[in-house]
Amino acid sequence: MTNLVKTASLLAGMAIAAPAFAQDIIVVAHGQANDPFWSVVKNGADLAAEHTGANVDFRSPETFDMVQMSQMIDAAVNQEPDGLVVSIPDADALRPSIERAVQAGIPVISMNSGGDVASEVGALLHVGQDEFTAGKVAGERLAEMGGTTGICVNQEVGNVALDQRCAGFEEGFGGSVEVIPTLNDPAEVEAKVQAALESNPDIDTIMGLSAPLVGEPALRAVEAVGRTGDVNVATFDLSAGFLEAVAAGDAAFGIDQQQFLQGYLPVVFLAMNAQYGLVPGGDVPSGPNLVTQEKAEQVVELSAQGIR
Repeated sequence: MTNLVKTASLLAGMAIAAPAFAQDIIVVAHGQANDPFWSVVKNGADLAAEHTGANVDFRSPETFDMVQMSQMIDAAVNQEPDGLVVSIPDADALRPSIERAVQAGIPVISMNSGGDVASEVGALLHVGQDEFTAGKVAGERLAEMGGTTGICVNQEVGNVALDQRCAGFEEGFGGSVEVIPTLNDPAEVEAKVQAALESNPDIDTIMGLSAPLVGEPALRAVEAVGRTGDVNVATFDLSAGFLEAVAAGDAAFGIDQQQFLQGYLPVVFLAMNAQYGLVPGGDVPSGPNLVTQEKAEQVVELSAQGIR
């Protein structure tokens, strides 16, 4: 258990031990229902609800849809909750709705994406990682591993956080980088990565932005063209399948932003704020953490449990 979770659990214990009203906290995230990443975020929010006694309602659009997400935030504001948690993949689209919440006196914490604009829209703080920096760290590591020609596979075009990851990767990598846009569909990702490898045999590095949606399909594409061990595949976020490949030496590493904390901590912070007026004085960086071969086996089981 991380120190952040220990601290949050201690504060949550205070909430349970003391007489308190049940806080109503609404989470509005951009993540799609078919993305396993967001189920881990929700698991964190659910555990925070259990620890604090808060009523937590986790909502997200069925597709990456900023109009629908802004409408969900507006609907949440109309319910006058004790706190609101939002991800901010597109500040221009969501700013009016978030600012409306702040103007209504609803405490807002952002998580996952939007750390660069959180204070501008009035959020108390942000829980997440700096996406550009994380991409740059990954690019530098992959360049150290001998990479010179890479692709960055973006499965959610229009998500500013994912664009920042690819931009950071390109800067840190220093070599030739092409961004490959795809749909949020592992089958399409596998086909497009395989096509890229077949059309350009110089590609020696693949940067994925999601382990289950890109990392695992990319590994299958590399195997299909007979280049396992020759092409370094790394990805943001984790899945049990990708971690097993890292442990076996068939993948380079996963970038863990600890999304469980992104669901857990904002709920705990808002519950503490509602009851005691307590809130951290700044943003909480939940990542990045590179999970390499020597660490992968330890994380596989937790990933399968929906925690890592």
